[in-house]
Amino acid sequence: MATGSEFLAFDLGAESGRAILGTLDDNKISLSEIARFPTGMLFVNGHYRWNIYRFYEEMLAAMSKVSAQNSKPLSVGFDTWGVDFALLAEDGSFLDMPVCYRDSRTDGMMEAFFRLIPRDEVYHLTGIQFMQLNTLFQLYSLVYSGSPLLRYAAHLLFVPDIFHYLFTGVRKSEFTFATTSQLFNPVKNAWETKFFDAMNLPVSLMQEIVQPGTFIGNIKEEIGRNTGLGQVPVVAVATHDTGSAIAAVPARGKNWAYISSGTWSLMGIESSVPLINEKTYAFNLTNEGGVEHTFRVLKNIMGLWLIQQCRAAWGREKFSYAGIVEMSKKARPFSAFIDPDASAFLNPPNMPAAILQYCRSTGQSVPEDEGTISRIVYESLALKYRYVLDQLREISGFPIETIYIIGGGVQNEFLCQCTADACGIPVVTGPSEGTALGNIMVQAMAAGKVSSRAEIREIIRNSFPVKMYEPSDTSLWGDAYEKFRKIVTN
Repeated sequence: MATGSEFLAFDLGAESGRAILGTLDDNKISLSEIARFPTGMLFVNGHYRWNIYRFYEEMLAAMSKVSAQNSKPLSVGFDTWGVDFALLAEDGSFLDMPVCYRDSRTDGMMEAFFRLIPRDEVYHLTGIQFMQLNTLFQLYSLVYSGSPLLRYAAHLLFVPDIFHYLFTGVRKSEFTFATTSQLFNPVKNAWETKFFDAMNLPVSLMQEIVQPGTFIGNIKEEIGRNTGLGQVPVVAVATHDTGSAIAAVPARGKNWAYISSGTWSLMGIESSVPLINEKTYAFNLTNEGGVEHTFRVLKNIMGLWLIQQCRAAWGREKFSYAGIVEMSKKARPFSAFIDPDASAFLNPPNMPAAILQYCRSTGQSVPEDEGTISRIVYESLALKYRYVLDQLREISGFPIETIYIIGGGVQNEFLCQCTADACGIPVVTGPSEGTALGNIMVQAMAAGKVSSRAEIREIIRNSFPVKMYEPSDTSLWGDAYEKFRKIVTN
């Protein structure tokens, strides 16, 4: 293995974007944060949008910083949240800014699309969890509304593909992201033409699909010159951020599940094949692509979005995330429960008010202070993990003995302990920058510096401490779980 190989990762989440330089040296990986910038939604012309040009500017500035410190990355990789896209004209110009998955344009679109192709057929063709935010329903919303954009659209690019295109001029789609769209058939390993025919759209909108670790192209000459970075190769990593995060789970063997914990909590198992059957359909589990032709069989859970939005409503300057955790610890346990995935929590104007209304409408005690509200969120998230764990055990074919948590949520020790208690098995936390690590290590694999997913995980275990949370108070949590189940299944 070469000494001191550097790789630059751009990891964009729904709250912030990060530029992180990784250095691989002597079977260890170290990270250095180059830049961090906000990415939040922008409400303009009646829709929530992503300001991709500002993100592009931030990336250019970060590249200049990397060059200024005399770092010479072997490649660059981009990962982002899933499903969102932009449409381009034949000449490559953008027709509009990408609309955010939390926008209301998809309200009612699932039901409308199922009048074209039945729900069960859509699932069995794609193996993807039904969520109104999926690309399929976003795209159909344009068809349904008669959007004039479709008259001029020649190319559909997902968000990470947009950055590949802006930096290299090359248009491709990457496997892990393509699978999130509900436009991809994992059995055929191709775009599902039946959907495009039903929408009267050409499948030529879509790009060729490449696997993680594929060379996309070199950074454009003028960008390399202006940033000082030169014409560095751009590699398609696992461009869906969860795909990168799962590649970085520091696990051995196979008897484990993972939670990628951040704005969303994505909980699942790794499989060599997609699991698409009546049981996964009933559980609304998703089959998203992974590194080395694997599949992430998982459930998307609303995650720390609820806390982020509570904090926004309460005033960010008034409460830190650590302060919210401390308030939660002092609040009465198990006072009420919410289903984190209730549609009321997707993008309400006031999250605390939405939580109060949920408790009221389900006949529960209504919380009266911030600490109780946040404790309800944390406990309900942990109990939802238990609910999904039970489903994963039914479909996995192997015992699940440990849960690995990676991502920003590992810093919330209270939630990690709640998860161990609710699930009744040990929880092991890995690095908080798991997504950037996975991004960097797939670049390293593309460069021939590591050989496999297993070696990636071994290097990460060698490089970062892990923390174990043993379950406690399991009988109390068992009682709480029964109450929670009644709430979420009614």
